Amino acid sequence: MQSPFLLSENVAYKGDSQSIAGDVAHFAAIADAFAHTVATLENRLDALRKAPGGAGHHAMERDMEIHRTHARLATIRRYGLDLCLGRMVAGDGTVTYIGRLGVCGPTGEQLLVDWRTPAAEPFFAATLAEPRGLTSRRRYRWSQGSIVDFWDESLTADTPPGLILDDDSAFLAGLSGSRGERMRDVLGTIAADQDAIIRAGSSGTLVVDGGPGTGKTVVALHRAAYLLYADPRLSGHRGGVLVVGPHRPYLSYVADVLPGLGEQGVLTCTVADLVPETAGAIVESDPVVAQLKSSVEMVGAIEPAVRFYEDPPRSSLTVGTDWGELILSPNDWAEAFGEADPVVPHNDARDAVWEKLLEIAADALPDIEESELGEVRSSLRRNRVLTGAFNRAWPLLDPADIIGDLWTVSAFLSMCAPWLDRTEVLALQRDNPSAWTTSDLPLLDAARRRIGDPEATRRRHRHAAALRSERSRMDDVINDVIAADDSEMRVASMLRSADLRDALDDDTVSPTTDPDELAGPFAHFIVDEAQELTDAQWQMLISRCPSRSFTVVGDRAQARDGFTETWTQRLERVGLHGIRIAGLSVNYRTPAEIMAEAAPAILAAIPDANVPRSIRSSAIPVTRAGVDDLESVVDGWLREHTDGTACVIGESVTLRRPRVRSLTAGTAKGLEFDLVVLVAPGSFGDGVAGAVDRYVAMTRATRQLVILT
Repeated sequence: MQSPFLLSENVAYKGDSQSIAGDVAHFAAIADAFAHTVATLENRLDALRKAPGGAGHHAMERDMEIHRTHARLATIRRYGLDLCLGRMVAGDGTVTYIGRLGVCGPTGEQLLVDWRTPAAEPFFAATLAEPRGLTSRRRYRWSQGSIVDFWDESLTADTPPGLILDDDSAFLAGLSGSRGERMRDVLGTIAADQDAIIRAGSSGTLVVDGGPGTGKTVVALHRAAYLLYADPRLSGHRGGVLVVGPHRPYLSYVADVLPGLGEQGVLTCTVADLVPETAGAIVESDPVVAQLKSSVEMVGAIEPAVRFYEDPPRSSLTVGTDWGELILSPNDWAEAFGEADPVVPHNDARDAVWEKLLEIAADALPDIEESELGEVRSSLRRNRVLTGAFNRAWPLLDPADIIGDLWTVSAFLSMCAPWLDRTEVLALQRDNPSAWTTSDLPLLDAARRRIGDPEATRRRHRHAAALRSERSRMDDVINDVIAADDSEMRVASMLRSADLRDALDDDTVSPTTDPDELAGPFAHFIVDEAQELTDAQWQMLISRCPSRSFTVVGDRAQARDGFTETWTQRLERVGLHGIRIAGLSVNYRTPAEIMAEAAPAILAAIPDANVPRSIRSSAIPVTRAGVDDLESVVDGWLREHTDGTACVIGESVTLRRPRVRSLTAGTAKGLEFDLVVLVAPGSFGDGVAGAVDRYVAMTRATRQLVILT
């Protein structure tokens, strides 16, 4: 095999045969193992796909095995030898190579250790102060399947022989590289403080608190991959991890990270993606109204609003039938209503209540033969008096209508939210019930989860009616066949067997619906930029995670609406528990020159802001110019830099250039760029919100910041 080392000219001195000979031999063994592994996985995948699907648990296990095999094969094909991140040398001389996946040779020897295993932890966690049993560590930089550079670190007082030490480190070399449209692969340079958080257990709520550039997003995404590998509870059929980001540009930016870690099926979304009405929603213009709608209490108004419509008759109901009159008392209605499971949505529970009411009604008729019950119940289903009374007592509800009623019928809102005073009730009223705002979305979500999808209920009812019609037609056919059967053993009578009847059902009347993959439940949530979530938005997430297992990632100093509580106070108030705080204080991204400008901007508004310490310098001072210089600044940078990305951040500022984005401070949050041009930062506003926007915008830059005023 050709050597994987293709060192660039400025580091060619590292190609000394003594320092890389062991690596070359080991990579040759890995290449042979890859060829064998790929063939084995392809055969395994082919066999799984050809195997009978089965049913139930067997089918689920088969599908999951296909998914796991395909994901592993896709990762190996995507990377090849560059699955290897680096190597570590223990005190006894044992050399261990660390990879994105574990790989064994033909005789079972471990050629690559999966980065998520306990055995690989020292590679990330070892420091000179705490070497974790290691004497040295080597990290590789790969490009197009070849090693173009590597860095050795001595973890003992004396440098072991054969190491080539740099003035630069893998961390700083990686941080100084140009940014692209997608987040770069940084697995090989995970820092010890970040790795400790990534490997923390999944129970309860872990808060990852840190300022700009501390690697919070890196930790969040790598933690998702780690937990799916290390915690079997999170990878089941009704589990998994959901990653929630602040906006769509963020999701696009991080889209390659989890697939690059071998996790092809992790779902990512924004909070707004959880609600269908998001597309037409506008920002709430009145901050008082937005604040009222953002509370946990307002989410609680959904329950009495629904209960208002679950209203059984308070007097007896007389129903005429072909078999005589029947009387349903208030106690009969109460018994039927008691059939509803309290955890089942209103529209779904409606079926159980209706079926129980039919049973009670049929029992109330005198002298009904067992053979007549089917006909009696069919007749009762069509009885206008009974169906009319039931539809009034337990109507089919639309979640949007319920929320619309709250905002247009002041008496209804006062009844459902008695803590509101008259002024607040009137402030929440509007003319158009369906003029949705972003503040309505958590309430629409809560109503949909409590009520259910009315269209899904209608589809289910149409399906049930079609099935009853089909069975009635089949009964007529079977009766005709039996009547014509003159055989001695009357074989045709077997057609009335329940198993055979089920087999004769027409599958074409089955309903077809696409499942809502974001409906949950999920086993674990990872929430980035979590400081921006309102209490009502937290309820959207908690309702989808029964275990309340969360990784909460954020920075209180980047909350536009202010964040005066502690993380523990905020999260306990919204319903989370077992809260642990893990802090990150080192700024790997933002150069010291830029942080010297950004820190005073936020500390003036938030004196206790957690401003991180930058560990590197770009040697490029922050510069200023006029807003009319925007094009010349950006065009000059593009001429001088053939790679990398720039971002123009300002209100209503758009500049169309290759490798240049135009964003607001809000949509730039969570992203990073080589150059940031901040346009008219004074227009961002006053107070905490304006200061946060300026702070966020400044700290997106990894090399250079230009401020235009």
